[in-house]
Amino acid sequence: MTGKAATLWTFFLGFWIMTQPAKADLIVLAAPYSDDHYYVEELDNIFAFHVEFAKQIKGNDKLLILTDAQAYDDYVEALGSQVVAIAPMSDIWMRDFSTSNPVSPVMFRYTAAGQGGGKQGQRDADAVQDALVILAQEAGLSFEENDLLNDGGNFVEDYAGNIVVSRKFLRDNKVSEAKARAILQRVTGAKNVALIEADEQCGLEHADGVVSFINSNKLIINSYPDDPDYAKELKRALYKGLPGVEIHEIITAYDGSQILDDRFGSACGLYTNALVTQNNIYLPQFGVPEDKIAIKQVSRISTKKVVPVSSQQVCHMGGGVRCMSWQLQGENATKLLKYFGKSGISQ
Repeated sequence: MTGKAATLWTFFLGFWIMTQPAKADLIVLAAPYSDDHYYVEELDNIFAFHVEFAKQIKGNDKLLILTDAQAYDDYVEALGSQVVAIAPMSDIWMRDFSTSNPVSPVMFRYTAAGQGGGKQGQRDADAVQDALVILAQEAGLSFEENDLLNDGGNFVEDYAGNIVVSRKFLRDNKVSEAKARAILQRVTGAKNVALIEADEQCGLEHADGVVSFINSNKLIINSYPDDPDYAKELKRALYKGLPGVEIHEIITAYDGSQILDDRFGSACGLYTNALVTQNNIYLPQFGVPEDKIAIKQVSRISTKKVVPVSSQQVCHMGGGVRCMSWQLQGENATKLLKYFGKSGISQ
């Protein structure tokens, strides 16, 4: 390389580095198999959500979308080859069967509820998770594994020692509240654990549809104007488990009028199902007037950048921004991108 060319290369490399987020998370999404009968009617909606989400991630964090060979070209055409890899997962809700807490990654055993319940549901859940474990091992990722039953959607953390899980964890693992708190502190390194009742007493019972940490020791929760007793009990449990926690109620525009599968309910109108990274809050939007109010409320109480993400394409399936996202940081993020030969930066 000539001196002039080397100088030019150094300039562009330096410019590229300066334009990347200083503390970027890697957000991994999974497209369904193109012939998956369960999602066949939702393929276009999922694709549209992924593309919209990717556009909002660009310039803020890094992205990787795992897909099968059949859908690969469509994703590459929309987003570029540097954020798409052929490595199909058996489900789209990566939060639930992947590692929890990107700072200190730990993998719980994905529960039967995530696959419809029962013995067959547990077999399906194990198979879904095994596919990801194989990929993670091949890529050389580091994380702790245990046999505790818990979905990632039922593990809400602030990356500073505080976590929230629903009391479904007690029933799944047949432990008392005191024992659960001690176990979770031991296996995750958490300092404080809040155990809450879910606002749905069936199905998934995930905490991430109820609360979200938007900064260290600072939570947003749904408003429950029609159920003040639940709201009071929720706050009591949070204050009990998280000393000094700051709680903010935000507007809730819950809409359960359209649900794909009664076993999983709806996430439409739940702004608490936000994805929070080191610098950003990806806040779900549903095409309703409350969207702008939620953005203003969260922006006033968090130091992070609030990034709106249209989620009405998928919320009727029971999840959205956080539910679909596997988060990685540091060496794990670097190793996974290197494994696929990708930059994680879309075109």
